[in-house]
Parts: sequence; C-alpha cells; structure tokens
Amino acid sequence: MDAKLFTPLRIRSVTLKNRIVLSPMLQYCADNGHVNDWHLMHYGKFAAGGAGLVFVESTKVDPRGCSTPRDLGLWKDDFIAPFKRITDLIKRNGAVPALQLGHSGRKARRSVPWEGRVPLAQCPGVDHGEDWELIAPSAIAFSSKYAQPRAMTHDDIQEAISNWGQAARRAGEAGFDVLELHGAHGYLIHQFLSPVANQRTDEYGGTPEKRMRFPLEVIREVRKYWPEEKPLFLRASAVDEAGWTIDHSIAVARVLKEHGVDVIDCSAGGMSDANASEITPHYGYQVDYARKIRAGADINTMAVGMIIHADQAEEIIRSGSADLVALGREFLHNPNWPIDAAQKLGIAAPFDHASRAYAYWLEKRANNKIGIRSSTWQRGIHDSAGEKVG
Repeated sequence: MDAKLFTPLRIRSVTLKNRIVLSPMLQYCADNGHVNDWHLMHYGKFAAGGAGLVFVESTKVDPRGCSTPRDLGLWKDDFIAPFKRITDLIKRNGAVPALQLGHSGRKARRSVPWEGRVPLAQCPGVDHGEDWELIAPSAIAFSSKYAQPRAMTHDDIQEAISNWGQAARRAGEAGFDVLELHGAHGYLIHQFLSPVANQRTDEYGGTPEKRMRFPLEVIREVRKYWPEEKPLFLRASAVDEAGWTIDHSIAVARVLKEHGVDVIDCSAGGMSDANASEITPHYGYQVDYARKIRAGADINTMAVGMIIHADQAEEIIRSGSADLVALGREFLHNPNWPIDAAQKLGIAAPFDHASRAYAYWLEKRANNKIGIRSSTWQRGIHDSAGEKVG
C-alpha cells in the first residue's frame, strides 16, 4: 500500500512533492525586521530534510504589528533581497518556499517567550525607534495585563489593507511560491472577525457580514499583487475561547474560497490567555477541525497541532481529514522527520525525499552490512596482530 503522505499535491500551478509541511513558527531572531544567518540555517535544513512545503514564520506587514521586537518584517523593499537567499536555498533542496504574513493588532509589543512573553509598557518601534502604537478594531485591551489599543480609523484600515497587498508583492519578488495570511490566534484579522474584539458600529463591525469585510478586503488587495497561479492559504482559529465555533469557521471558509483562498490552515484559540477545555492540546487535537472544514466548505485544509508520528500523519491524509499536515516542534526535534517517516511507512527509495547531499550518506549508512560488533565496546579495539590499541 502506497503512503498517501508522500503523494504529490498540486494547488493552482504549484506542485508539492509530498504533504509534509514545516509549520510557520516564530523564531524571534530578526534584527529590526531583517532576516539573518539564523533564518538561512533554520529554514534550509527542513528543505534538505525532505519537507514538501517550508513556511517562513509570521512576517509582519507593519512594524506596529510585530508581536515582539524580534519579529521578521516585510513592510519595505529593503527586506526583499535577504529573503531571496532563503527562497533560493529552499528551492535548491527540492521544497517549495512559503511565507506567512501577519499583524498582531492589540497583541503586539510583547517580550520574546524566553523573557516571559509579557506586554511591554514602553519599547522603541521595530523599524527605526519610532513610538510603538497599538492599534485594533476597537479600543479593547486583550486582557487586563495588556495596554489599551487605539481603535483604527477608516484611514488606518485602508492603510493596513494596502500594507498587506504590498507585502504580498514583496513576497512574490522574494521568490515565495505560497502565501498564507495569519487570521488566527487573536491577531488582527481574527480580531476583526470576533464580536468580542470588534465592537465597531461602522461598516467594519456589527453583523457577521460587516466583521468579514476587513479580511475580505485584505484578500482582494493581496490577490491584486499575488500571482493568480500561486496558492493562497489562510490560518484560522477554527474555534476560540470567546464563542467562535466550528460552524462559524465553515461559513467563513466558504466565503474565503469564493475570494481566492485555496487552503485553510486549521488552528484554534488565541482570544484568551487561558485555553478553553475543548482545545487542550493532545495528539492531533485540531485534526477534527480540518476534517469538518474540508467537508463543510469543500476546500483544501492543512492539519496542525501535535502531529508526531508517521502513521498518525498518514492516517490524517488517507482518511481525508486534511490535504496537508504541518509539523512544528516535532520538526525542530527532528529536521529529517520526512526521511524517518518514509522509512517507517515502507515507501520505496525513502532517502530520495532528502537533499542528495544527505540522501547519499544516509542510504549508504542504512545499507551498511558490516556494522559494529557489540563485543568491540567491551574488549576495546584491537590491531591486526591481536594487541589492544590504546
């Protein structure tokens, strides 16, 4: 039985060699928004290890939208050339380069996780030390620990929409072939969708249709600059702690598909500091969201969230629960996870999914019939005359 996990997937004009995706994971290593050698090393190894699609972390369209002072940015053309080094490296190793674009809205301006991920009362702006202002659909703080944002004016909204479009243009010029909009985890697009975070009374708030207006205008603006032949993903919180349900997500996904979104990346939560009981992490805890959205909206989905084992990932694809599986921390633990999965699933030529520079040596290692006698470690190593060496 052939492993479905290793079958190609074509979305628009882009073909992925397998269904294994590096999930976008913030590294908090940027220098005033700029990529550096860390990012080149970090993303290159997952392409070399056999991933079909390699997502670069949430990259901000506006310096005010950075979660931390160490987020990546794409709010100016200066960032394009450094990103090109990363996309070229990913492509040379047989994977497709993807980028997630985001804006944190009222959840911006926090310290990096290993410094507590706490809101920063005062911090110079990421771009050039400017005042770092929090903006959001409404002047409602994320929690009592956070500063109150300023409600976005109509001009702010139009500027934000334009920023997403220009960032999409830059992503294309930087060589990315897949783009994802971050609409989950309580960030700006999610804030506009939520009746808890968005309490506007104008054309961008109130009814579900009005709360959808900002995300749809972002998508339309992005599609002006993102080539028609290239796929567009959207990461969604399929459910959250503030009353958003899977039925809401299915309804939204149907509309998103009509406006040019090809894949829903199905995550959850982000509207509260505490997870709701129904989204407490466990193996594959978000897969059912991907399955329900895929069936209910007739759209491709990507499953994410504690996908650890090869047979687990295979079953997700084989059962039709999702079209792609995205791994995060498990990939950090083992950048060669696709090679390991290919061996465990018994596919032919498992090392062909890795970079040739790795595949040659790993296959040679697997086919080595000589081995090391276990007794060698007890006896020490002996020379040809039988005398112990050392």
